[in-house]
Amino acid sequence: MDERDWLAARFEENRTHLRAVAYRMLGSFSEADDAVQESWLRLSRSDVSGVGNLSGWLTTVVARVCLNMLRSRRARSEDLLGVRLPEEIVDDAGEIDPEQEALMADSVGLALLVVLETLAPAERVAFVLHDMFDLPYDEIAPVVGRSPDAARQLASRGRRRVHGTATIPAADLARQRAVVGAFLAASRSGNFEALLTLLDPDVVLHADRVAVRLGASAEVRGAAAVAGTFSGRARAAQLALVNGVAGAMWATGGQPRVVFGFTITGGKITAIDMLADPERLRQLDLIVLNG
Repeated sequence: MDERDWLAARFEENRTHLRAVAYRMLGSFSEADDAVQESWLRLSRSDVSGVGNLSGWLTTVVARVCLNMLRSRRARSEDLLGVRLPEEIVDDAGEIDPEQEALMADSVGLALLVVLETLAPAERVAFVLHDMFDLPYDEIAPVVGRSPDAARQLASRGRRRVHGTATIPAADLARQRAVVGAFLAASRSGNFEALLTLLDPDVVLHADRVAVRLGASAEVRGAAAVAGTFSGRARAAQLALVNGVAGAMWATGGQPRVVFGFTITGGKITAIDMLADPERLRQLDLIVLNG
């Protein structure tokens, strides 16, 4: 086995761990995969002959990549509102991978993802590395470009916000409710043009596997296609708080059957997540609102 094959084998041993780190920092499996791939590229270009703990080295590399991605996201100054429903982990055969799903889902419920989105990039990285992966502050410090004491303060600030603050400011929640309420009204009335005005041109609708079994498409892309999917429908859907942010739900007999999460950027809906898995629905904090 040559050196590159050896590195590739060691990297694959760490891939699940690295994806878990990246997902907790980024809140998106697709972005987490991008970060993991970038960490492999950096490994393949680096001389790690003197690295005693390759797993730790890779963890810090993927953390730096995620920090850059978070800073880039913040620099775009997007008015990003909404809730990102947890994504399923599917293997190459299209089957759910229970081991990876359990790893990813551990301590990463909807509520925590929402709070993590409110943290500054360095706070988020420091908090995730220390509180979720037990990295010491002297190893976190070079990742965030601070001293160990400063890294400790970053993690502490993140911890206080995670455990003790409101996740969504009232003004943002009011804007969420207005957009989601208008979307539901346009859907019920079949107002296709109104739906188009609320949807970003590149909006994506994702449905989980249970929703797909109920007849939904796994993925729908583009404003016209998503508007067509909802036009004249969603008649029984109600405006709701989904773990503290504006969303929608359809319930029968007092039991939620389908929950919709919305990502809103600059007043436009950029993503809709349709969740119907009963186990996941039981994990959500749902409050029906008056429209």
